[in-house]
Amino acid sequence: MRTLIVSEFVTLDGVMEAPGGETTHPNTGWVFDYEDEDQIKNKFDEVLAAEILLIGRVTYESFAGAWPTYTGEFADRMNGMPKVVVSSTLTEPAWNNTTVIRGDVVNEVTGLKGQDGGPILVAGSGTLVHTLLDNDLVDELRLMVFPVTIGAGLRVFPDTIKKTAWKMIDTLTFASGARLDTYHPA
Repeated sequence: MRTLIVSEFVTLDGVMEAPGGETTHPNTGWVFDYEDEDQIKNKFDEVLAAEILLIGRVTYESFAGAWPTYTGEFADRMNGMPKVVVSSTLTEPAWNNTTVIRGDVVNEVTGLKGQDGGPILVAGSGTLVHTLLDNDLVDELRLMVFPVTIGAGLRVFPDTIKKTAWKMIDTLTFASGARLDTYHPA
């Protein structure tokens, strides 16, 4: 059985939108002010440990537009690893090793988790993450919290009245002031 890990960059006020220069937010690129070598190594190690990248269409389009143009070990891993995209509109993914989930997301992801193999990593993908959290499909939640507030924007957690308890299993503070908090469902 696979473990499903959601790993997100998030501001102190809970916004996950536009961390890396996306044009969807006036305060885009907020990660860059706090980026350091240890954070980059942490993200690379995370991607190396994952067997599948599960993402939504918007994140897919951002990643597929960027990663194939990069070189180096990190790019080789991102471009070579199996990718599963949740989309009702994407029909012919151009990024290599990509398959598309078009049907019942909860059922499809449950089936993917039920297979033998290594971890499934979810990054970005706000709508998908909300669905996964609402349906208790997340086995591990990794929040890299950056010491900045940007006000409005897409948040990690869905707007719901559902209560879910989490247990912090690890925390790591980087020299930049960013902190990685890791949680499991309690």
